[in-house]
Amino acid sequence: MRRVLILGGTAEARALAAELADVPSVHVVSSLAGRVTNPRLPVGDVRAGGFGGPDGLATWLAAERIDAMVDATHPFAARMTASAAEVSARTGVPLLVLRRPGWPQGPADTWQRVDSLQAAATRLAESAGPVRVFLTTGRRSLPVFTGLAGVWLLARSVDPPEPPVPPHVHVLLDRGPYTVEGELALIREHRLDVLVTKDSGGRLTAAKLVAARELGLPVIMVDRPPLPTGVRLVETVNAAALWAQG
Repeated sequence: MRRVLILGGTAEARALAAELADVPSVHVVSSLAGRVTNPRLPVGDVRAGGFGGPDGLATWLAAERIDAMVDATHPFAARMTASAAEVSARTGVPLLVLRRPGWPQGPADTWQRVDSLQAAATRLAESAGPVRVFLTTGRRSLPVFTGLAGVWLLARSVDPPEPPVPPHVHVLLDRGPYTVEGELALIREHRLDVLVTKDSGGRLTAAKLVAARELGLPVIMVDRPPLPTGVRLVETVNAAALWAQG
C-alpha cells in the first residue's frame, strides 16, 4: 500500500483525493491547515492543523510511513510549499506540486501586475483622488491596505477578519463560485473603481475578472510567489494522480 500525503485546502486537492480513493494500492491522507471555518472536506482520511514547521512535518511523515507528498495548497501558500520542499530534500520523501494555471490576461483587460501585496497597496496609495477598491486577496491581507488615505475597501473573504475593522472597510463574507452577473451587480452597487486580487487561477472566482473587463475596471494583479528551486510541478489533477500511484 502506497501512502500519500496531500497538502490540501483547494478544489484540486479534493479532486485528487477523490480520484485516488478508487485506487486500491494507494492510501491517501489529506492535510488541511485549519484556517477556514467549515472547510469543504475531501473524501478519505483528513488531518487538520499545522505540523509545527519542517521538523514537525518530517516527524509526522516518518511516524505515518508516508511514501510521497503532493502539495496541492493554494498558489500563495509559499511557507507551506517551502517547508514541504525542505522536508522532501531532507528525508527523501518525493514531492510533487500541483498548481492550477494562473489567469491569462486578454487583450481587453487592463491589468497592472505587481509582485506583492505591499506593491499593490503602493499602487493604490499613488492613485489620484479617492478610490473605491474591490479587495479579494483574503482576510489576512487586510492590514496591508487599511492605512491608505483616500481608499475605501470592499473586502470579500470566506471568514471574517480579525477585529477591529476600520470604518473605511466594508467586509463581505461570501464563498465562491461566483457568477458574472453577480459580480457586475456588486461592482455597480458599491461604485467600485479598481479590483485588487491575487493570481490564484481557476474557475471558481474568475467571474470578477470577466466583470471587470466588461466594465472597463482596472485590475491590480498580485503575481504568485516563485516555487522553491528543483520542485517538480504539474497543472492537472490527472497528472498528479498518475504520479501519486508511482
